[in-house]
Amino acid sequence: MLRVLRFFATLVPATLYYSVKQLLLDQEKATPDERDLPGKTYGRMMLRMAGIKVEADLSALDPKGHYVFMCNHQSLFDIPILFDVLWNYHMRFVAKESLFSIPVYGKALGNAGHISINRENRRAAMKSVDEAVAAAKGGISPLIFPEGTRNPNIDKLLDFKVGGMVLALKCGLPVAPLVMEGTGKLLPKKSFLFNPDQPVRLKALPPVDPAKYTLKEREQFKDDMYAQMNAAYQELLRS
Repeated sequence: MLRVLRFFATLVPATLYYSVKQLLLDQEKATPDERDLPGKTYGRMMLRMAGIKVEADLSALDPKGHYVFMCNHQSLFDIPILFDVLWNYHMRFVAKESLFSIPVYGKALGNAGHISINRENRRAAMKSVDEAVAAAKGGISPLIFPEGTRNPNIDKLLDFKVGGMVLALKCGLPVAPLVMEGTGKLLPKKSFLFNPDQPVRLKALPPVDPAKYTLKEREQFKDDMYAQMNAAYQELLRS
């Protein structure tokens, strides 16, 4: 309980501190590593303060690779975990638009280059896809949560949304599937108390070549990605 209380006591000050650090960066002069650092450091510090242990297997990935990442999503802790685990990559989240409206924090997300997506407006959503493609061409690795929201059912993955598949296909980068197990028990959706002793495991699967699919085959791409990631998730659950 002490770790939980300590975490919440530092959450807001740390969020403000690292958000301001992000906002104070000179966006024209900052290197990619400098733009990465506030968010990555924030995520790593949150995990340390919460006492969360993550076992990550990234052996299927090139440490210097450039990917579109896809990961299942069960908890708010997925964000700091992915910042920490993917420390060596210039990763940016593709996130719902409402997060970018949060005072200070939302502005920092935008300044860092995370990609806002409006799921309610098709035209705005396509603009977000174009922004993600441009960011990918500039060296960024977008990270998509293909389920579209946090999954309250830890037994299997939610059905994937086709919008994430369109984004991945248009970026043209190898798609690196990630499956994560344990965060749904660590901090379930709609809960505010977490269990710091809950272990978390993340496994990277072999990257998928999106050139195997056309945009017209996005539904097949979606089904294939779901089958592969859900099977790997089930294997994690059994192991």
